[in-house]
Amino acid sequence: MLEELKEIICQYVDVSPEQITEDARFIEDLGFNSYDFMSMVGEIEEFFDIEVEEREVVNVKTVQDAIEYIQSLKE
Repeated sequence: MLEELKEIICQYVDVSPEQITEDARFIEDLGFNSYDFMSMVGEIEEFFDIEVEEREVVNVKTVQDAIEYIQSLKE
């Protein structure tokens, strides 16, 4: 799942896949703004065929948070 997320993340911010680690923070480390982040969430919903709750997405700060959240929705 990390590799798929790396591909999606690289479409929204100017970072190399090597810079994207599980503990990378979307805003502070990867340079997301709120618009790009929400656009990426939409793509993640489509790619993984899930529905993200807006009130839950505010708790997703790191790549690992995203992985855990996606996995919880797929169970």
